[in-house]
Amino acid sequence: MPVTDTIADFITRIRNAGHARHKTVDAPASKEKTAIADILKDQGYIANWEKVEGYGPQGAIRITMRYHNGAPVINKIVRISKPGRRIYAPADAIPRVKNGLGIAIVSTSKGIVTDKQARAFNAGGEIICTIW
Repeated sequence: MPVTDTIADFITRIRNAGHARHKTVDAPASKEKTAIADILKDQGYIANWEKVEGYGPQGAIRITMRYHNGAPVINKIVRISKPGRRIYAPADAIPRVKNGLGIAIVSTSKGIVTDKQARAFNAGGEIICTIW
């Protein structure tokens, strides 16, 4: 079945793997997904990710999930901007997730960055998802 929102599919795979306590999860690869995976690794939400060949022409991303005392580090991950309703925000209106305890991933002209980096660059953009 074709997927219309590949980022939502990627986020859902991560959320479901955490709930099911899987060690790893695979998803089709793209530049946007690797940028999101880089942010998740830098912020400490996942242990690691790697590109895996042999999953079609684009390959796949294998994400190693991270747990703390048996519970997933990612409590909640929510897709904000969807294909049917894109959500954009200027730099001063990018939301603070859980009063700074979580992060928002934003697609800006400087690339895909966290909400804190977008505010530092003074660059608004499309709010992809929030994580805490």
